[in-house]
Amino acid sequence: MIEITQTDRRLLAALKNNARASFTELAAATRISRATVKSRLTRLIDGGVIRRFTIETDLEDRDSVRAMTTVELQGSMSRKVIRDLRKIPEVASLHSTNGKWDLVAEIRTENLQGVDRVLRQIREISGVLNSETSLLLDVA
Repeated sequence: MIEITQTDRRLLAALKNNARASFTELAAATRISRATVKSRLTRLIDGGVIRRFTIETDLEDRDSVRAMTTVELQGSMSRKVIRDLRKIPEVASLHSTNGKWDLVAEIRTENLQGVDRVLRQIREISGVLNSETSLLLDVA
């Protein structure tokens, strides 16, 4: 595990703001040289701190049905279940948690039929004991 410095944190914050920023733009935003930006990014990528670059669109909010699904696991199967859940493209995020439920999965689909299909896939995974889903209706 690599050490993350304040400079790295500034660079990561600038990338979260705009992952398409050029090295020159990142250098200006973080007040470090372009060469330092390049070497730090390489180190963060190679060290696994930056796992992927992605885009954010308004389509996720405009054209999708979102749901939060809590999942109870059979303890010895947790790694396998997590791997299987990550293979489902509609599982937008996956978090371990404490309490009654072991995992929380955010599901994004185009319609309710898609949510139903994904929930069926989740329930069919060996090692999933129980699940509970709430549809996200509006931002409060």
